[in-house]
Amino acid sequence: MARIAGVDIPKQKRGVIALTYIFGIGKNRAIEILEKAKVSADTKVSDWDDDEIGRIRDVVTSYKIEGELRSENQLNIKRLMDIGCYRGIRHRSGLPLRGQRTKNNSRTRKGKRKTVANKKKATK
Repeated sequence: MARIAGVDIPKQKRGVIALTYIFGIGKNRAIEILEKAKVSADTKVSDWDDDEIGRIRDVVTSYKIEGELRSENQLNIKRLMDIGCYRGIRHRSGLPLRGQRTKNNSRTRKGKRKTVANKKKATK
C-alpha cells in the first residue's frame, strides 16, 4: 500500500481515484498532480514503482492538504464565530448557514428530534 502525505492509498484503484483519498485532492487536482509527475492517470497504484511514487510525493507537497487544510478550515470557522457574523452565529448554534429552511428539514445539522411536550390545560 502506497503512503502519500500520511494517507494509505488503496493499491487496487487507478491513480486518479486513489489520490482522491487524500483530503484536499479531488479528481481534477489528482489529474494535474499525475501530469506534473509524468505518471499515467490510468495505471493502478500497484503498478507504480518507487521512482513514480517519489515524484508524486514531491508534487503533492506543493499543495495545501490534509492536516494543514483541515486546520485552516477550522480557523476560518472560528474567525466567523469570533466576529459574530451571521454565518458564525449559525455555526455556533449548529443550524444550517446557507439559507436553507429549518422548519421541516435540516435534521443533519439540528440532530435527532427533541420532542417538546404540550402545556397541560388547567381543569375547572
